[in-house]
Amino acid sequence: VMMLVEEGRVGLSDPVARFLPAFEKTTVAVPSEGSGTDVVPAKRAITIRDLLTHTAGISYGEGPGQDQWKAAGIQGWYFADRDEPVRATVDRMAALPFEAQPGESWVYGYSTDILGAVVEVASGLPLDELLRTRIFAPLGMKDTHFYLPPEKRDRLTVVYSAAEDGGLEKADGEGMSSQGAYVDGPRRSFSGGAGLVSTAQDYARFLQALLGGGHLSGARILAPSTVRLMTVNHVGDLYPWAEGTGFGLGFSVVEDLGERGQPGSVGEFAWGGAYHSNYWVDPREDLVVVYMTQLRPAGDLDDVDRLRALVYAALLHGEGP
Repeated sequence: VMMLVEEGRVGLSDPVARFLPAFEKTTVAVPSEGSGTDVVPAKRAITIRDLLTHTAGISYGEGPGQDQWKAAGIQGWYFADRDEPVRATVDRMAALPFEAQPGESWVYGYSTDILGAVVEVASGLPLDELLRTRIFAPLGMKDTHFYLPPEKRDRLTVVYSAAEDGGLEKADGEGMSSQGAYVDGPRRSFSGGAGLVSTAQDYARFLQALLGGGHLSGARILAPSTVRLMTVNHVGDLYPWAEGTGFGLGFSVVEDLGERGQPGSVGEFAWGGAYHSNYWVDPREDLVVVYMTQLRPAGDLDDVDRLRALVYAALLHGEGP
């Protein structure tokens, strides 16, 4: 998205309907005074920046209007088994009631999937081709795919679940714990929100490019000013998931280390994945951490907090033993 912003094809303040006309008029579900739900018009148009900051009010099909989302067959982040282009799914979303008014709440959900459809329209390319030619190939990300080539199927890792006895067990393989569709699925839905399979090495190269101000190994994907814009807080105090942290254009961003209460640095940007994976980039420490797991649900594990403590305790900056 930010590449297209740099090229003038997309503006952060552009209404999404400029690219996806189905979003011209959207609605919001609100609890009624009784036990039901009222559907009201959105107070304003959803913009590209609303989607990038998850302030568009769009969840994963939950909230007061969840019955309508369930009836439409659109809930949860898993798209790999869908036998339709992502644009078709996204266009159907536009007719369903969203969870909050644009700009009024931080709601995690389909915003990034909708952005994937936006960039297909703005670039004139399918999302898989755009990412492959503009990001993966230039950065040497040779093992990042929407759907695995058949010769790589044996490298796709198993998904586990936290067991009641504190151990691990293989996930049931149904729905969002299923990996099979990434190999044998319809291969038609290129989900911008949760569509890629990759390796720790490939994802580290992507993050190293962001740490380098958009540049890595002779390839530039973004200007430094763009990366700076992406990695500052854009949502005020709306971000609800961690104290001392805001949200930028696709990343959580640390603003106050004391409020956050964990080792790290102001300016660190990060996010995680549905299978308990986690990453962060700390420009002050010139640090990239990629922590890949395959665990859903993760139970009450505190492994990410322990990893963070060990990493920062090891940074001595030449201060001796």
